[in-house]
Parts: sequence; structure tokens; C-alpha cells
Amino acid sequence: MQLLDLIEKTVVGMGYELVDFEQAARGLVRVYIDFAPGHAESADQANITVDDCEKVTHQLLHVLTVENAVYERLEVSSPGLDRPLKKYADYVRFAGQEAVVKLRLPMGAAHRKSFQGVLQAPDGDQLKLEFEGNDGLAMLEFTLADVDKARLVPKVDFRSRKA
Repeated sequence: MQLLDLIEKTVVGMGYELVDFEQAARGLVRVYIDFAPGHAESADQANITVDDCEKVTHQLLHVLTVENAVYERLEVSSPGLDRPLKKYADYVRFAGQEAVVKLRLPMGAAHRKSFQGVLQAPDGDQLKLEFEGNDGLAMLEFTLADVDKARLVPKVDFRSRKA
């Protein structure tokens, strides 16, 4: 079994989603996890915590040892506030949220590669992003194959919650 498959099976079995996986220089393996849709028990649990990362790290260390996987160091992390959008399911899950989408080739009336706007619910294999164009709101339709990189735009509220 390949390292990616082994990690994904373990992470999914624990009720998390494997967001991304990297094999870096010198045997470093980075794993980015999030709660699988519907697995966060409360609004407080909507974000991955250090405890979640520790739990997944502990389990992965055991699995990788048993499977004799070749690696030097393991890092488990949350995907961050600017979570990458990698799979079709990510576009479905985060419809209605703001994102930055960078395409492989220029597209749309503006004939550009980078767009920031609000993700719309996909229609078949067509992904949609509503963005502010030169003539007001415009809709970009693209497929997952057109995407070079896509990330959510972080929403941070610095105001006190005691208000």
C-alpha cells in the first residue's frame, strides 16, 4: 500500500478528512487534516485543534511503524484559515464562501488567470465563482481541471466577543 493511501485510510477512519499531503526533502511527511463534513460535534469544534493533530499524529506513528513506511519526520497540521480547495467536494462544501481561484490558463471575459469571489453551488462538473468584474457582478464557470490553485479567503474578526 502506498504511503498516501495508508495515511488517508487512517485519517478517514478517525473521522477526519485528508486535505493535503506532502513528501518534502529529508523524509519529511506533512499531513493536513480537517473535520470530515458533518463530523464536528459543535460549533466550537469547527476548527482543528492541537489535540486533534496530536491524536492523528499518535495513530499515524503507530500505523507507519507497523507498515514499515519510509519517512524521517511526521507533521500533522490543520489546513489553516486559507484552506486549499483540492477536490470537487470542497467546492460543494464551501459554496457561499469567498475564495481565490488561480487558473492554469486565462479565462472569462476579462481573460485573466486569478479571480476572487464567492463560490456558487456546482452545476454538474461546472464549478462557479461569482466575482466583481468591470461591468458589475460576473460569473466564472470552470472545471476542476482548469484550476491551478484555489483557497478560501480567511474571515477574521478581531472584535471582542464580550460586546
